[in-house]
Amino acid sequence: MLQTEQKQPFPPFTIETAKQKVRMAEDGWNSRDPEKVSLAYATDSEWRNRSEFPIGREQIKTFLQKKWQSELEYRLVKELWTFTDNKIAVRFAYEWHNEKGQWFRSYGNENWEFDDNGLMKKRYASINDLAIEESERKLTWPLGRRPDDYPGLSELRL
Repeated sequence: MLQTEQKQPFPPFTIETAKQKVRMAEDGWNSRDPEKVSLAYATDSEWRNRSEFPIGREQIKTFLQKKWQSELEYRLVKELWTFTDNKIAVRFAYEWHNEKGQWFRSYGNENWEFDDNGLMKKRYASINDLAIEESERKLTWPLGRRPDDYPGLSELRL
């Protein structure tokens, strides 16, 4: 299938454009909108997310719908780890609670590979969950985009 969609910035990445790509991904995921988020991925994108392996936008959308139905009040922070021409590695943490009210902080790393149009064609995520008390939460801004003046992972010592 011919991919004509584009998502700036495009590879090869610089430190500035890699950071921009990371923040765009964080903002998208914090929207918790599966349709919007799926548009950042190539139509044949390949994922590994824990023990799930969605392929293509439709499977990605289904995965995200299920995710945000069970991971309630989801808030995410991503931080650039390193990058090359068309690859970016990030570390992240997000907080959420289940339907029983148990809070979790999920920590992880992602490796991303982009096509020439700036769409992510591969995403490999490794994630660990830690049960926390609500009083231990660090990601407490109102639902949606993390405010620009809210601390990042390093500042929060995550």
